[in-house]
Amino acid sequence: MEFQEIGEDLKVYPGEYILHKPSQQIVLVGAFKKKEGLIKVLAQGRLMEDKIENFQKINLNSKEQRKKIISRCKGCKNK
Repeated sequence: MEFQEIGEDLKVYPGEYILHKPSQQIVLVGAFKKKEGLIKVLAQGRLMEDKIENFQKINLNSKEQRKKIISRCKGCKNK
């Protein structure tokens, strides 16, 4: 797992997980306000807003992405 600074060329999407550097938490993005220089996130059940510089994007390699996939129920597959 690698972390990448969020710069001018990167975009963060709602529903994506990113790292909040000051608290060292992985948080869920709610809104990306590039013009205002802010990101609104959900951290520990609370909404918070902070500067873009305080966040890093999470990059997973292909092995880590495959681990994340969970198989679903196959009960209705044959019907």
